Amino acid sequence: MKFLDNPPRFLFFTGKGGVGKTSVACASAIALARAGKKVLLVSTDPASNVGQVFGLRIGNTVTAVPAVPRLSTLEIDPQQAADAYRERIVGPVRGLLPDAEIASITEQLSGSCTTEIASFNEFTALLTDTDGVTGGFDHVLFDTAPTGHTIRLLQLPGSWTEFLDDGKGDASCLGPLAGLGKQRSIYADAVSALADPDRTRLVLVTRAQRAPIAEVARTRTELADIGLAHQYVVVNGLLPAPDGRDALDTAIHRRERALLDALPVNLRTLPVDEIELKPTNMVGIAALDSLFTTTPVAEPAAPTTEPGAVTDTASLSTLVDELAADDHGLIMFMGKGGVGKTTLAATVAIALADRGHQVHLTTTDPAAHLTDTLAGAVANLVVSRIDPAEASEQYRTRVLKSKGAVLDEQGRAALTEDLKSPCTEEVAVFQAFSRVIHESRRKFVVVDTAPTGHTLLLLDATGSYHREIARQMGENANFTTPLMRLQDPDETKIVLVTLAETTPRLEAAGLQADLERAGIDPWAWVVNNSLAAAAPSSPLLRCRAAAEATELRAVTADHATRCAVVPMLAAEPVGVEALRALTREGCGDSATE
Repeated sequence: MKFLDNPPRFLFFTGKGGVGKTSVACASAIALARAGKKVLLVSTDPASNVGQVFGLRIGNTVTAVPAVPRLSTLEIDPQQAADAYRERIVGPVRGLLPDAEIASITEQLSGSCTTEIASFNEFTALLTDTDGVTGGFDHVLFDTAPTGHTIRLLQLPGSWTEFLDDGKGDASCLGPLAGLGKQRSIYADAVSALADPDRTRLVLVTRAQRAPIAEVARTRTELADIGLAHQYVVVNGLLPAPDGRDALDTAIHRRERALLDALPVNLRTLPVDEIELKPTNMVGIAALDSLFTTTPVAEPAAPTTEPGAVTDTASLSTLVDELAADDHGLIMFMGKGGVGKTTLAATVAIALADRGHQVHLTTTDPAAHLTDTLAGAVANLVVSRIDPAEASEQYRTRVLKSKGAVLDEQGRAALTEDLKSPCTEEVAVFQAFSRVIHESRRKFVVVDTAPTGHTLLLLDATGSYHREIARQMGENANFTTPLMRLQDPDETKIVLVTLAETTPRLEAAGLQADLERAGIDPWAWVVNNSLAAAAPSSPLLRCRAAAEATELRAVTADHATRCAVVPMLAAEPVGVEALRALTREGCGDSATE
């Protein structure tokens, strides 16, 4: 692999959700450790699954991987980081300020802004700490959250206001920025380390699919613009050359090669590695050891699926019929990146619009490509995007007009600097999301959400807002918050999207547990791109189809009250007619029928 030739100390893996960043990062860590290097693998993803891949319980402390000498792992736990961050701020003034003010500050620091800043602090500390946690390692590999999460935080403003000077502070989202002015040199050192090709190599991981390739092309430019230009490309999960006997195998291979032959110009100048699709999921040391090798695939001895493996499932059209029985409501598609949320959200929105309902299709995912997926207009359907940059600019304008109107020039300058923070974006996106929820009282609103970790942060903000409103209004007041609408099954339907693979299924199950703890019950699951449902004949695809049986059974038996299975298709479903085909009767019925 080119990206592992003479590697620098830091390797940074990024890319769209679902492309296999974690698998590539884990396999790279193992390869370097087996070559005699001492390696630390760090996950910065709020929805990390490194522990699942290695079969270990990993947390916010360095954990050795027993099966691989010289390899250790660490997950930046957002909640633990946030707890420690809060204590660093509140601890020094506890006992100096009234209890009510301490409680107010603590509540202010309970939202997603605090979580993001705290996690970022942990990340930058690892980049700049040569004598502490990372000092004894030859290589530190970062498995990141889906593209854009860390990049945005690397663009932190150059100066910050001190939040707790004189024990005071504005009770707003800006609380988490307390003391960050003192961290400016650390942040500058972190950015310098990332931009230095002798210290850092950036690995852009993609699949041979339109959306992931477009994402890494955009990322390549954004990273270069902030000085992070030393980049490599890894194309993961490529089908090997087929023998021509399986139409599905042949069609997918042809589609992938065509996309690689037409790579965007800004990617063609980078070193590119190709990794072939393997017959098994990348879970466990043995599987990861095989990722960078090519081995022949034997004919699977077992049938494609066990009898009854996908019983009690419905077609996607059946779910749409049930949704269409109402005349309004919020329908949110959630799950790990790369599982097909955008495609399925667009499919359901078109199907509802075709039934005569007024529908608003929108996305909270900064990397979503709704218009590309639709590639056309549909009667009764309006399409939008909650653009973080646009929402932030609108929010800044509103705050400066209202709050800034009573400030002097110095005060307005300080407020303007505060509003450049990442917290501003979180609040702005939450407010836009709240408006979307309100709109669903009179029409269907279908939401394509960001990957799991980002969605959890948005829901965290929703919960923080609910608690603040409840505190202000009192126990006997009559009010409805966005969280209360999400908790109402008559108003909101949550659809969890997954693949019949271990990691996305476990992530969806974890998301379901998080939602249930917040009083939100998922309405249905959709297992997308199922090879078992497509009934392939090639040995490689049959092996992968056979491996789906356990995952499909787990979904229907352990997690879902409603479940639809959508088969893998020969062509990517792009365009209105291709999306409509997904809800025609017979598409996505049980593979055992």
